[in-house]
Amino acid sequence: MSGSHPASSVRRPVTWISSDRRLARVLGRPVQSFLDIEAAGGLLLIVATIIALIWVNSPWSAAYESIIHTHISLEVGSFHLSESLTHWINDGLMAIFFFVVGLEIKREWVAGELRDRRAAALPAIAALGGMVVPALIYFAMNAGGPGASGWGIPMATDIAFALGVVAVLGSRVPSPLKVFLLTLAIVDDIGAIIVIAVFYSGSLSWMWLAAAGATIVAIVVFRRVRIVYHPVYIALGVFLWLCVFESGVHATLAGVAMGLLTPATPYLPEVEAEDVVDTLENQADLNVTDVRAVSFLIRESVPLTERLEYVLHPWSSYVIVPIFAFANAGIVLSTEAFTSAGAITGGVIIGLVLGKILGISLFSWLAIRMRIGSLPPGVRFIQLVGVAALGGIGFTVSIFVAGLAFPTGHLADDAKIGVLVASVLAALIGSTILATSGRRHRGGPRTGADGDGQAVTEMSPTV
Repeated sequence: MSGSHPASSVRRPVTWISSDRRLARVLGRPVQSFLDIEAAGGLLLIVATIIALIWVNSPWSAAYESIIHTHISLEVGSFHLSESLTHWINDGLMAIFFFVVGLEIKREWVAGELRDRRAAALPAIAALGGMVVPALIYFAMNAGGPGASGWGIPMATDIAFALGVVAVLGSRVPSPLKVFLLTLAIVDDIGAIIVIAVFYSGSLSWMWLAAAGATIVAIVVFRRVRIVYHPVYIALGVFLWLCVFESGVHATLAGVAMGLLTPATPYLPEVEAEDVVDTLENQADLNVTDVRAVSFLIRESVPLTERLEYVLHPWSSYVIVPIFAFANAGIVLSTEAFTSAGAITGGVIIGLVLGKILGISLFSWLAIRMRIGSLPPGVRFIQLVGVAALGGIGFTVSIFVAGLAFPTGHLADDAKIGVLVASVLAALIGSTILATSGRRHRGGPRTGADGDGQAVTEMSPTV
């Protein structure tokens, strides 16, 4: 028929994020997927926390304590390792959590927001302020007291909780602001890793540290000679965890090291893999060997960091972090607990709520005034203040550091109460600022530039 077009030739309207443009493929869609997983993981984190709080404050609290303090032993020949379930979670499962953190840092540094050092300057400086100011506030309130060692507790930002709040706010939060929050949280993670490694490690065993160093060297050498058999690296990773655990450095740092050692560039260039597929498509018949070869080439054209993050990130967000919350958020909430809580609880609350807002906002303002960085496009400073407030949601890593700073006694419970209260307050303050300052996108055309600098017109759905 005259004027008709085949269905395949009809141009379907697509948004930038779903287009085949390089920036959308390399950065846009991975970030969108990451944000979706974190938001859903934040909801599970809340549920696990509520279950733990209800259970430990119920008549059946003894059962909860019995479960989390159950001892699990591992014996291989003369080697014997026995720890409570909570320790296995905090030292073992959380190593996988920090491995994913290491993968995220490596990806962002090589191909993400941290690759453009100027674009990353503002969130990096903001994260520095969000670590320094809360730590100073806490230390000022606890200097010389029994809680002085907990200054690292209010430095952390929980990306899962923060992005969960952002997800609820929806279009009130511009996408560039979400990327700013993601970058800030990743830099914050780097700071937390350094603090844990330097200030919250025990007495060191140089023999085990040397073994850990030798393992890292072996991993680097195997990478250099292009050994891609993954079970080898899994075995080396487990051995590295054991060496770090026995060395006195916190075992979770083995996960970070493995994440940073993971290749963030593909073994095989993407174009080469595509050429192979195009060649095989023209062959009349394909056998199983050909299919396996094509599968290998396509797989190796994707960076290993992306493949591992795709597999492990849901497990980290949906399973490991909620289990950690369940095992560590069981705090007895009584009138006496709140009335007896003093400088530690107050330092954590003020540090996370007020310190994060002041630190992130002030350092961001200074960076903008000094022209070191600039506000993300379409973002107003008041919205950045809202994100700064959300930075006070410290939950996962703050509770983790509290356990390192105060291994035993009621001091850890005082700190955890502060983390819980501060996280709720920070979520309320941040969401209120963002909800009142943000403007929803209305239906109609929006004209702008895509990632390749080409002018585009895109229809925004009416919200």
